[in-house]
Amino acid sequence: MTDISRRNIAIIAHVDHGKTTLVDQMFRQSGTVRSHQQLAERAMDSNDLERERGITILAKCTSVQFGEHRINIVDTPGHADFGGEVERILNMVDGVILLVDAAEGPMPQTKFVTGKALALGLRPIVVVNKIDRPDGRPDEVHEEVFELFDALGADDSQLDFPMLYASGREGWASNDVDNRGGDLKPLFDMIVDHVPAPQGNPDLPFRMLASLLDSDPFLGRTLTGLVHDGRIRTNTNIKALSRDGKTVENLRVTKLLAFEGLERKPIEEASAGDIIAIAGVTMAGVSDTLADIEVTEPIDARPVDPPTLAVTFGINDSPLAGRDGSKVQSRVIRERLMREAEGNVAIRITETADKDAFEVAGRGELQLGVLIETMRREGFELSISRPRVLFQTGPAGERLEPIEEAVVDVDEEYAGVVVEKMAARKAEMKDMVPSGNGKTRITFHAPSRGLIGYHGEFLTDTRGTGIMNRVFHSFAPWKGPIQGRRNGVLISLETGKSVAYALWNLEERGFMFISSGEDIYDGMIIGEHARPNDLEVNPLKGKKLSNVRASGKDDAVTLTTPRRMTLEQAIAYIDDDELVEVTPNHIRIRKRHLDRHERKKSERKEAS
Repeated sequence: MTDISRRNIAIIAHVDHGKTTLVDQMFRQSGTVRSHQQLAERAMDSNDLERERGITILAKCTSVQFGEHRINIVDTPGHADFGGEVERILNMVDGVILLVDAAEGPMPQTKFVTGKALALGLRPIVVVNKIDRPDGRPDEVHEEVFELFDALGADDSQLDFPMLYASGREGWASNDVDNRGGDLKPLFDMIVDHVPAPQGNPDLPFRMLASLLDSDPFLGRTLTGLVHDGRIRTNTNIKALSRDGKTVENLRVTKLLAFEGLERKPIEEASAGDIIAIAGVTMAGVSDTLADIEVTEPIDARPVDPPTLAVTFGINDSPLAGRDGSKVQSRVIRERLMREAEGNVAIRITETADKDAFEVAGRGELQLGVLIETMRREGFELSISRPRVLFQTGPAGERLEPIEEAVVDVDEEYAGVVVEKMAARKAEMKDMVPSGNGKTRITFHAPSRGLIGYHGEFLTDTRGTGIMNRVFHSFAPWKGPIQGRRNGVLISLETGKSVAYALWNLEERGFMFISSGEDIYDGMIIGEHARPNDLEVNPLKGKKLSNVRASGKDDAVTLTTPRRMTLEQAIAYIDDDELVEVTPNHIRIRKRHLDRHERKKSERKEAS
């Protein structure tokens, strides 16, 4: 790995602007994947959740060979909730490709990640992707990118960015917006010419900053990062230093791995400028420095932006606990969460006073939702609380809350209702401009707590056509109370299997979340009440039978299709006195206190 020229780059962009698809084409055209080989679409999104949701969640490393140059590429998440991944990755690279959709232009996440890259002094290559879209506006997008860079404080060299027009799906890039077709050679050439080679000194003692952590059943814990200085060989004794310079552990390098295409291949030696994975680690984690024994100074690791949202993960203590999952004890949940915190520096885990629950703080609803979904697929059963925002204290002792920048693209006819709903959630409208084709782009600064649970309502208000993108903006003084859920819920009084006749009679009371023949229990929420108060009901009550023959045949009971909630919808829907019961096969909503007398006691206590 030491005898060829290297370039280390990250690809950053907003969700669905085509990062992973572009990397697929780079694989093919560089010969990394042979023409006869099968390559799954969006091959870099190897995680099941990534494929299902169509987003990149985990940063991944790969490399392609272009002539005499090895180009190490990092495909990074585009969603703001996974910004912790992006920030660490930027410490490993010497350049970035900023991919921007030819129609949508720079979006909030583009601003977030680009700001981080510019602050590090990186000089982006701008690629306007999806140039073949009929609603593409490449010239305007070029201007918007320049204005974005200027607003983010870019210096003159960064403002003089090189530009390419491309179609990642079709596999071509061009310097001229009117010259379409061909291949990705202009992109490869630009990477080699524009991105500087790694600057590390191979003659200094070995130092590497760990940026990614993963676990392998055969290799154990492996740490991936950029070799800043020196050389490293297998079976070498090294140590791990924390950010404050303390020794975390001494270890022997059992294996060195380099990235080639979609594979990690063993190598004997690596030197400054290489991106590698080291096996043999037992305690060291992300942001630690792996170094020669004589090294005492760690590599400076950039702090990650603080979490803004927290939920409580507890054991599942419902009457149906243990039926679906195999991992139900608090000890097992704790071990899994601590393992997650090791590799994901954007979340923070703290134990609660009763030891059976854990507060998990992260960047947003999607990030926490992905963690919960991953755990339920691993066989965990959990009870999840309503998300709450994390406040800070200002210099004068004032209460500060997280504010998000929300950029909304809606049809013009729905702009009014969106502005009205956002205003009720204490959002301030900052900009409103027509974006073409009958659409309007509105920018808000809104409290994070006001946006919890709003996305479903937003889609309903815009008939499913609206697009909302959110990114953390800043902390600001508390905006005042925000009205929560307007409707109460229907609470089961009984335990057993729901009866169709009972549910049919309850439909006039509100919407049902369940159908007939489902397992329910006392304290479980089975629907939404049509009125603001909670109502306790009996969904097991069957039709009374008598020996009097009816004059006509009884009408068959026809139930309205119940409203089924996704995990994120359920978490956003619940109130402070409610929980989401998550198991491998079910998502249920319940009251925190299942016993009705305990609920009344709790209500009286809160009222006093």
